[in-house]
Amino acid sequence: MRILAVISGEYGQRNVSNIRRHTPARWKVEVWQAPSELPLIINAPADYVPPTLPPADLLLSFGEQRGIAELLPEVTRVTGARVVIAPVDNEAWLPRSLAGQLRDRLQELGIICITPKPLCSLTRRYYATGRGRFIEYNDPLIAEFARYFGQPKLRLGADVGEQRISVAEVVRDTVCGCARYVAQGLVDVSLEEAEQVAGLLHDNYPCLAGMDLDADYGDTLLHVSSNFIKDNVGEQVRPFKRNRTSRVRTRDK
Repeated sequence: MRILAVISGEYGQRNVSNIRRHTPARWKVEVWQAPSELPLIINAPADYVPPTLPPADLLLSFGEQRGIAELLPEVTRVTGARVVIAPVDNEAWLPRSLAGQLRDRLQELGIICITPKPLCSLTRRYYATGRGRFIEYNDPLIAEFARYFGQPKLRLGADVGEQRISVAEVVRDTVCGCARYVAQGLVDVSLEEAEQVAGLLHDNYPCLAGMDLDADYGDTLLHVSSNFIKDNVGEQVRPFKRNRTSRVRTRDK
């Protein structure tokens, strides 16, 4: 799979660095550094996109300014990409109204575009756009990407007698690498404190999702993101707490 990541700052750089470190060998990941400054109104996107870019199957938009979304149709034309993942990790970078316009515009061009909010809500079948709102999709390229990166999924093992986590493996990492960081910090943590510690590790990473109150969730996207990893950890340690008769057990969600 050929991937082109559009970046403009620290958020995109960290995402790309983690993808490249843990990408399957069959993936090729290229980067385009978008312009650091764009006008409020972009009348001619081709003026801001190079005439040649690496060919791509999947486009990842990690821009940190709203104007980058307006360039994406032109980027898909230049690269030949047929699928776009444009996450909403911060409303200032990609407001919900612009995300909807982007999906509609790319659909008109025959291109699949998803806008997970936040990016770590993405699974191999669906993604979130708000509290209790999930959109299913059916695309093999997105599903292949979400096999490795998206909603955090750990596999935990526990020493039930000692009531501590003994193993923490990453089944699916977050795009930014936070899930891997949390997994490393959970080993030898008590089962009683595991969920809380997971949340603290998430915040210490730190997560770069928005910290303003989001209308679609009634919460900050940073807190929503934290809940994904906490819920995954909490679901797995719960059976260990109930079963203290077996010395070691593992459970995969």
